[in-house]
Amino acid sequence: MITSSIPHVLRRWLPILLGVIIAITLYSCSPAHSNLVARLVVPTPSGPATFNSPLNQSAYDVFGYLYEGLLNQNGLTSKLEPGLAESWEVSKDGKKIVFTLREGLKWSDGEPFTTDDIIFTYDGIYLNDKIPSSLKDILRVGVSRQFPKVKKIDSRRVEFSVAEPFAPFIRFAGGLPILPAHILAESVRTTDADGKPLFLSTWGTNTDPKKIVGNGQYRMTNYTPNQRVILERNPYYWRKDSQGNSLPYIEQIVWQIMENTDTQLLNFRSGDLDTLDVQPEAFPLLKKAEKRGKYTIYNGGPDSGTVFLAFNLNQARNSKNKPLVDPIKSRWFNIKEFRQAIAYGINRDAMTNNIYRGLGAPLHSPIPVQSPFYLSPKKGLKTYNYDPKKAKQLLLDAGFKYNSEEQLLDAQGNKVRFTILASAGKKVREQMASQIKQDLGKLGIQIDTQFLSFNTYVEKLRLTRDWDTYLGGFTGGGVEPHGGYNVWSTKGTLHSFNQPSQPGEPPIKGWVVADWEQKIDDLYVQASQELNEAKRKELYAETQRISTEQVPFVYMVNPLTFEAVRDRISGIKYSSIGGAFWNLYELKIME
Repeated sequence: MITSSIPHVLRRWLPILLGVIIAITLYSCSPAHSNLVARLVVPTPSGPATFNSPLNQSAYDVFGYLYEGLLNQNGLTSKLEPGLAESWEVSKDGKKIVFTLREGLKWSDGEPFTTDDIIFTYDGIYLNDKIPSSLKDILRVGVSRQFPKVKKIDSRRVEFSVAEPFAPFIRFAGGLPILPAHILAESVRTTDADGKPLFLSTWGTNTDPKKIVGNGQYRMTNYTPNQRVILERNPYYWRKDSQGNSLPYIEQIVWQIMENTDTQLLNFRSGDLDTLDVQPEAFPLLKKAEKRGKYTIYNGGPDSGTVFLAFNLNQARNSKNKPLVDPIKSRWFNIKEFRQAIAYGINRDAMTNNIYRGLGAPLHSPIPVQSPFYLSPKKGLKTYNYDPKKAKQLLLDAGFKYNSEEQLLDAQGNKVRFTILASAGKKVREQMASQIKQDLGKLGIQIDTQFLSFNTYVEKLRLTRDWDTYLGGFTGGGVEPHGGYNVWSTKGTLHSFNQPSQPGEPPIKGWVVADWEQKIDDLYVQASQELNEAKRKELYAETQRISTEQVPFVYMVNPLTFEAVRDRISGIKYSSIGGAFWNLYELKIME
């Protein structure tokens, strides 16, 4: 899903919607624990952009608390387990799945949850052309790009079917949030003066949080912009423990909004937060005080997400006929050798050692090292080890030149200067931008930096598209590469380096897709249809060969992920797959 990478504690398994997330305290700006309420306290760098799950494009949201899929993924084994569905049956040809719901399911407002809600969610929202959603990218099947068909059998059974083989079918059919028809159906049927469904303006962050209805472990009670979201246990949630007690045990989640990572660290050290995504510079300090501070730092291994510098390759014009990117810069960015030179010109080993304190390694691929589909450098993946001489030669061979002051000029004599856009408040990103500026300065390139609040940053990337390059990241979609298809689909909502116009947006003119872009898209489609594991591996290997040769993203560092959690939280079954809170429903707070 989007964009800027999420802290490890917030990571979301894209297809299975895990409820791994966050929270913080109650009424005052300075969090304080109560002896009366079992309350989990966790920071988030940004508040929610919307309360409408299908329309969300932000990395920071509360939907993992509010919704549950038909299936869940076990955070220790990665195996699929029953969620809202108590069982499922797959046909021999793999083209049909029948899910059977648990008996007596209810929404957080007490209304019955039935297969009618599933039909409404898919046919009325996810598969509705008038409602833009990034989930459409991963639901399209095969060369025909058809959506799955969803059919009600009875009030508890529903059938999903596809016309062509689809390897990740069960994960995507069973893992997406289901929305309440009794609340939202009218907004989908009714249109505004422009003919757009009212659903598009429904459940914004100005909605009373108590009116947001879900089926997950918690429901919202309060939202104070730029401060916190407060959630309470959903009394209608289906899970119970072996003694018949309702789950989850933790009564309240408070999502405290702290944009700056230094502020988060300060609040964690003072005991006000229950968990923290440990930044590299803070690791030695926190590790030393682990016993005294009564917390445990868990090592999650290599991050499954990516951090990168992306080029804006979009050659289109907006609705006012203005180029999205300065034509001079666009010409540079669309030269493959220029992008490769930038990759060779960034010292990622120094970045790993200095910024990440050696707690990581240079990143080479969009597919995580944990995935069986990862292509390693040893098996032929192209890498860009720091080589400023090679970078300069690539630039010279591509027609660039140097003036007497060693400033890089293009063939027309324009000085090479561009801006890196990044999200404010994350110290590591700010340090990365600073090093990139310094490294590329040695190539005679002048770099400017622009830091924006997260939601403003996302808006600039997604809507106005008037940026040169951006420093960002995508959260891990798990070991299944198709979870990242919305990045590589030429029409995908996360195809940020050459973002097309999305449904409901003003049209753009002159949008061009490069042959290599289309090839990667085609390979992802082909791989999603291939049921032979070895053949799938080779198809995804080829996508990695093309993407690293063409370099729309210059990948930075694959850090180790560390998560600090207070010892007063019992039941933690930490894993690199699910983090600390994948089994939130069975965790207890011991006072």
